[in-house]
Amino acid sequence: MAGLDSIASLCGASIDAGTALALASLGLTCNERAGVINLGAEGMMLLGALAGFATTVHTGASLLGFAAGALAGATLAAVFGALAIWLDTNQYATGLAASLLGAGVAAFAGVPYTREALGERATPALGGLADVPVLGPALFRHHPLVYGVVLLAVALHYLLETRPGLIVRGIGESPETAHALGYPVRRIRFACVAAGGALCGLAGAYLSLVYTPLWVEGMTAGKGWIALALTTFATWRPLLVLLGAYSFGAVTMLQLHLQGEGVSVPSQLLSMLPYLATILVLVLISRGPALRRATLPASLGKPFNPGA
Repeated sequence: MAGLDSIASLCGASIDAGTALALASLGLTCNERAGVINLGAEGMMLLGALAGFATTVHTGASLLGFAAGALAGATLAAVFGALAIWLDTNQYATGLAASLLGAGVAAFAGVPYTREALGERATPALGGLADVPVLGPALFRHHPLVYGVVLLAVALHYLLETRPGLIVRGIGESPETAHALGYPVRRIRFACVAAGGALCGLAGAYLSLVYTPLWVEGMTAGKGWIALALTTFATWRPLLVLLGAYSFGAVTMLQLHLQGEGVSVPSQLLSMLPYLATILVLVLISRGPALRRATLPASLGKPFNPGA
């Protein structure tokens, strides 16, 4: 029974760890389906984490904190979108600049909050389901946002098959054709970028309000970059994004689980596991170009100027 409890604990921790990755990756999926690649996810997550934490410290309302995190991410994404979509700057360089900007602003403005702490919060539970042996700790003792991410992935999966979703996908494939049919390509791309940034900011707020919960400089620890790799690994499909995020969460938590079990493996090697998994994913992607080409948005990273 102790072994089952240990596995249930690992599963529950993996889901918690994967939620932020899932949120950010779903946001990046929105961007890339519309043909825009956003390398600023790390900065948006950090800015969202600080905004969410600071708002909750001053108001005591975590819902306002989540809203502030999403707004901060969307604001930085809007700056990125204005430059990359309307002014036709290089998407890769602009995304890197946005990442550095978000990280720098968060580090500077977050200094006073490194000494702050959030009050005690009740452990969330889904009624009597939380007391079910094994399944309770694994599945039914999570923050409501964890379940919201699952619903969001399912909704986005079906949305991409509806007419609005097909328009977004069409813009990602051929913006010239979409423009010829009368669709406002730039405005739709901008809306997707802002929505994606909001989800990245919400992912950051989840880290600082639920997963940690505290604020320290650089607390995302590269999760924005892992989310970028995960989006490609999942071939821009929301349900695969969810599966991949939880898999990465499991790899992340495995190091702590093994340490707790007394496995005599150097802690530095265990800490490398999530990043080794990311490299492995990128290698697998590069080895399977046919699959990537079959799902890769054809206009990804390419600017569109209707007046050109």
